[in-house]
Amino acid sequence: MLQASRKAGTRGKAAATKQAQRGSSNVFSMFEQAQIQEFKEAFSCIDQNRDGIICKSDLRETYSQLGKVSVSDEELDAMLQEGKGPINFTVFLTLFGEKLNGTDPEEAILSAFRMFDPSGKGVVSKDEFKQLLLTQADKFSQAEVEQMFALTPVDLAGDIDYKSLCYIITHGDEKEE
Repeated sequence: MLQASRKAGTRGKAAATKQAQRGSSNVFSMFEQAQIQEFKEAFSCIDQNRDGIICKSDLRETYSQLGKVSVSDEELDAMLQEGKGPINFTVFLTLFGEKLNGTDPEEAILSAFRMFDPSGKGVVSKDEFKQLLLTQADKFSQAEVEQMFALTPVDLAGDIDYKSLCYIITHGDEKEE
């Protein structure tokens, strides 16, 4: 009976490991190999005690080497909490992936577009949208607008399918690969 429970425990661990690998393996596809190597070097610089996990003392020492010696425990704890557990290299890479791709949730973006679509058709006028980008809030340059429209789905009537655009913003454009 003890043998059977050991086997079940081993199978459970193997399944959990496979699940963790599947869940985290996608993060490596977010970056090119050269970028991953750069992140690995950065991780090694921060992991002062070389145990494969970034801890509070690693962060404190890194800050100290950068000349900032008065970092509070609360600040360091807040940084470590972002990892929602021990920060190994995979978690470190995931955190940077989230920060670098840090777009708003898809629903928030859709909600913003809906403000310009009172009829609820799922489209906004390209010309009106372009004018807003060039003149409102964080104004886009003409080059930035053109770059964005290069990936934006526009129909024959000159309307933007903003649901498709939101998907591209949050998940990337398949054509890029």
